[in-house]
Amino acid sequence: MTKSFLSLQTVVMAACLMSFAPAHAQESSKIAFVSTERIFREAAPAKAAQSKLEAEFAKRDRDLQDMAARLKAQSEKLDKDSAVLSDSDRAKRQRDLSDLDKEFQRKQREFREDLNQRRNEELAVVLERTNKVIRQIAEAEKYDIVFQEAVYASKRIDITDKVLKELAK
Repeated sequence: MTKSFLSLQTVVMAACLMSFAPAHAQESSKIAFVSTERIFREAAPAKAAQSKLEAEFAKRDRDLQDMAARLKAQSEKLDKDSAVLSDSDRAKRQRDLSDLDKEFQRKQREFREDLNQRRNEELAVVLERTNKVIRQIAEAEKYDIVFQEAVYASKRIDITDKVLKELAK
Protein backbone atom coordinates (compact mmCIF):
# COMPACT_ATOMS: atom_id res chain seq x y z
CA MET A 1 0.00 0.00 0.00
CA THR A 2 2.83 2.39 0.80
CA LYS A 3 4.47 1.76 -2.55
CA SER A 4 1.27 2.49 -4.47
CA PHE A 5 0.62 5.60 -2.36
CA LEU A 6 4.12 6.97 -3.20
CA SER A 7 3.52 6.14 -6.84
CA LEU A 8 0.19 8.01 -6.77
CA GLN A 9 1.88 11.01 -5.08
CA THR A 10 4.56 11.06 -7.75
CA VAL A 11 1.98 10.99 -10.56
CA VAL A 12 -0.06 13.80 -8.98
CA MET A 13 3.07 15.93 -8.41
CA ALA A 14 4.25 15.40 -12.00
CA ALA A 15 0.80 16.37 -13.32
CA CYS A 16 0.86 19.56 -11.25
CA LEU A 17 4.32 20.49 -12.46
CA MET A 18 3.39 19.82 -16.07
CA SER A 19 0.31 22.03 -15.75
CA PHE A 20 2.54 24.97 -14.74
CA ALA A 21 5.16 24.34 -17.42
CA PRO A 22 3.22 25.78 -20.40
CA ALA A 23 2.52 29.04 -18.56
CA HIS A 24 6.17 29.39 -17.63
CA ALA A 25 7.40 28.44 -21.10
CA GLN A 26 5.36 31.26 -22.65
CA GLU A 27 7.31 33.81 -20.61
CA SER A 28 10.73 34.26 -22.17
CA SER A 29 13.38 35.92 -20.08
CA LYS A 30 15.70 38.42 -21.66
CA ILE A 31 19.21 37.92 -20.26
CA ALA A 32 22.43 39.89 -20.78
CA PHE A 33 26.03 39.76 -19.64
CA VAL A 34 28.61 42.51 -19.05
CA SER A 35 32.31 41.78 -18.60
CA THR A 36 33.47 43.85 -15.64
CA GLU A 37 37.05 42.91 -16.46
CA ARG A 38 36.73 44.46 -19.93
CA ILE A 39 35.05 47.54 -18.47
CA PHE A 40 37.95 48.09 -16.05
CA ARG A 41 40.45 47.50 -18.86
CA GLU A 42 38.85 49.35 -21.79
CA ALA A 43 36.33 51.94 -20.55
CA ALA A 44 37.26 55.60 -20.85
CA PRO A 45 36.52 56.33 -17.16
CA ALA A 46 38.70 53.38 -16.09
CA LYS A 47 41.57 54.58 -18.28
CA ALA A 48 41.19 58.09 -16.88
CA ALA A 49 41.26 56.71 -13.34
CA GLN A 50 44.43 54.73 -14.13
CA SER A 51 46.13 57.84 -15.53
CA LYS A 52 45.08 59.82 -12.48
CA LEU A 53 46.56 57.18 -10.16
CA GLU A 54 49.80 57.02 -12.15
CA ALA A 55 50.20 60.80 -11.91
CA GLU A 56 49.30 60.82 -8.22
CA PHE A 57 51.81 58.11 -7.30
CA ALA A 58 54.60 58.81 -9.82
CA LYS A 59 56.78 60.83 -7.42
CA ARG A 60 56.57 58.25 -4.64
CA ASP A 61 57.35 55.49 -7.16
CA ARG A 62 60.44 57.37 -8.38
CA ASP A 63 61.54 57.97 -4.78
CA LEU A 64 61.23 54.25 -4.06
CA GLN A 65 63.22 53.38 -7.19
CA ASP A 66 65.93 55.85 -6.14
CA MET A 67 66.01 54.35 -2.66
CA ALA A 68 66.29 50.83 -4.10
CA ALA A 69 69.20 51.94 -6.29
CA ARG A 70 70.91 53.56 -3.28
CA LEU A 71 70.38 50.39 -1.25
CA LYS A 72 71.86 48.24 -4.03
CA ALA A 73 74.85 50.56 -4.46
CA GLN A 74 75.59 50.57 -0.72
CA SER A 75 75.27 46.79 -0.58
CA GLU A 76 77.68 46.36 -3.50
CA LYS A 77 80.11 48.86 -1.96
CA LEU A 78 80.01 47.00 1.36
CA ASP A 79 80.66 43.68 -0.41
CA LYS A 80 83.57 45.21 -2.33
CA ASP A 81 85.12 47.01 0.67
CA SER A 82 84.42 44.42 3.38
CA ALA A 83 87.85 42.79 3.03
CA VAL A 84 89.69 46.04 3.83
CA LEU A 85 87.31 47.42 6.48
CA SER A 86 87.86 47.06 10.19
CA ASP A 87 85.30 44.98 12.07
CA SER A 88 83.73 48.07 13.65
CA ASP A 89 83.45 49.91 10.28
CA ARG A 90 81.98 46.82 8.60
CA ALA A 91 79.46 46.38 11.46
CA LYS A 92 78.49 50.08 11.25
CA ARG A 93 77.95 49.89 7.46
CA GLN A 94 75.94 46.67 7.85
CA ARG A 95 73.76 48.39 10.47
CA ASP A 96 73.29 51.42 8.20
CA LEU A 97 72.44 49.13 5.30
CA SER A 98 69.99 47.17 7.45
CA ASP A 99 68.32 50.39 8.64
CA LEU A 100 68.03 51.65 5.05
CA ASP A 101 66.55 48.30 3.98
CA LYS A 102 63.97 48.43 6.80
CA GLU A 103 63.02 51.97 5.82
CA PHE A 104 62.76 50.91 2.17
CA GLN A 105 60.53 47.93 3.05
CA ARG A 106 58.28 50.16 5.19
CA LYS A 107 57.94 52.83 2.50
CA GLN A 108 57.32 50.19 -0.16
CA ARG A 109 54.58 48.57 1.96
CA GLU A 110 52.96 51.96 2.66
CA PHE A 111 53.13 52.80 -1.05
CA ARG A 112 51.38 49.54 -2.01
CA GLU A 113 48.71 49.99 0.66
CA ASP A 114 48.02 53.59 -0.36
CA LEU A 115 47.98 52.70 -4.06
CA ASN A 116 45.59 49.78 -3.49
CA GLN A 117 43.28 51.94 -1.37
CA ARG A 118 43.18 54.71 -4.01
CA ARG A 119 42.75 52.18 -6.83
CA ASN A 120 39.79 50.65 -5.00
CA GLU A 121 38.27 54.11 -4.50
CA GLU A 122 38.67 54.98 -8.19
CA LEU A 123 37.36 51.60 -9.37
CA ALA A 124 34.33 51.97 -7.08
CA VAL A 125 33.47 55.24 -8.87
CA VAL A 126 33.89 53.54 -12.26
CA LEU A 127 31.78 50.58 -11.14
CA GLU A 128 29.03 52.86 -9.81
CA ARG A 129 28.88 54.72 -13.12
CA THR A 130 28.99 51.43 -15.05
CA ASN A 131 26.11 49.99 -13.01
CA LYS A 132 24.06 53.13 -13.72
CA VAL A 133 24.68 52.71 -17.47
CA ILE A 134 23.84 48.99 -17.28
CA ARG A 135 20.56 49.79 -15.53
CA GLN A 136 19.68 52.36 -18.21
CA ILE A 137 20.41 49.89 -21.01
CA ALA A 138 18.52 47.10 -19.20
CA GLU A 139 15.45 49.29 -18.73
CA ALA A 140 15.54 50.67 -22.28
CA GLU A 141 15.95 47.24 -23.87
CA LYS A 142 13.71 45.41 -21.37
CA TYR A 143 16.26 42.96 -19.94
CA ASP A 144 15.03 40.83 -17.07
CA ILE A 145 18.51 40.26 -15.65
CA VAL A 146 22.07 41.37 -16.41
CA PHE A 147 24.98 39.33 -15.09
CA GLN A 148 28.41 40.81 -14.43
CA GLU A 149 30.14 37.60 -13.34
CA ALA A 150 29.83 34.30 -15.16
CA VAL A 151 31.93 31.26 -15.88
CA TYR A 152 30.72 31.39 -19.47
CA ALA A 153 28.56 33.83 -21.43
CA SER A 154 27.62 33.59 -25.08
CA LYS A 155 28.57 36.51 -27.34
CA ARG A 156 24.88 36.63 -28.23
CA ILE A 157 23.97 38.01 -24.77
CA ASP A 158 27.16 40.05 -24.17
CA ILE A 159 26.29 43.77 -24.05
CA THR A 160 29.73 44.93 -22.89
CA ASP A 161 30.32 46.85 -26.14
CA LYS A 162 27.08 48.80 -25.63
CA VAL A 163 28.12 49.67 -22.08
CA LEU A 164 31.61 50.74 -23.22
CA LYS A 165 30.05 52.94 -25.91
CA GLU A 166 27.77 54.63 -23.37
CA LEU A 167 30.62 55.14 -20.89
CA ALA A 168 32.67 56.85 -23.62
CA LYS A 169 30.03 59.60 -23.97
